[in-house]
Amino acid sequence: MPDLIYEKFPDKHYAVFTMNRPERLNALGGAMQAELQDALHDFSQDVGMTAGIVTGNGRAFCAGADLKEMTERNAAAAEIKAKVESGELTQEEAASQTARNNRGQGGMSLASCPKPIIAAVNGLAVGGGCERSMDCDIRIASTDAYFGLFEVQRGILAGYAIHHGAHVMPIGELNYLLFTADRMSAQDAHRIGFVHDVVAPEELMPRAVEIAEMIGRQAPLAVQGSKAMAQFWRQYAIGTSLQMGEYVNKVVLGSADAKEGPRAFAEKRAPIWQGK
Repeated sequence: MPDLIYEKFPDKHYAVFTMNRPERLNALGGAMQAELQDALHDFSQDVGMTAGIVTGNGRAFCAGADLKEMTERNAAAAEIKAKVESGELTQEEAASQTARNNRGQGGMSLASCPKPIIAAVNGLAVGGGCERSMDCDIRIASTDAYFGLFEVQRGILAGYAIHHGAHVMPIGELNYLLFTADRMSAQDAHRIGFVHDVVAPEELMPRAVEIAEMIGRQAPLAVQGSKAMAQFWRQYAIGTSLQMGEYVNKVVLGSADAKEGPRAFAEKRAPIWQGK
């Protein structure tokens, strides 16, 4: 089975992207990222497609980064670096191995797709899963859903949310999530305007389809132009934010704590923080 199920409904002009790693709570690992980019490329090029819906298979929308795979990638990166320093690998060979290890990273995102994307949040959406919902243009949630940015529990940063979160929710609400690692219910997400609708679980996909069909009845270029302008303001001053984030990342993600957090998660134990 693919890690992402991509289905098109040409008569209604929409597609559904279903994250399909239910045994891992749809964590962002495996082939999911690469398959999503392939699907988004097809979707964006298909003139018959006007809107997309992103959801999760099973009881989760998305549990964020696969920390087990993150630990393995960190170990692989350290091994490649050591081989370069010992002369066992050339820089070109190291770059090729790194590219293979990071396949699916970068490329087209839900936000950069020129067509509107609806997040149908069916369950937990935490870490990168919460950020994936942020990346969408419209969010609706099941009453079973909740959101969270738990990265500080792992000694790492909420990479996407620290740049884009304040564009989609009030800054105080974002700070609360970033600093406390507390969860936010679907009802609270609706209260602060982060979520457009909260519906019963069985009504989630019908409501998402209803919105997608409404978009599909509109003039496609006008819809895409509207998203382009909305994304202009969404991206406003993002360059400055990324520059600041690069400095902060060097400090935080290069720390011992940033390695300890994912390692402790993979080993199913409490992390031992050193503050360095």
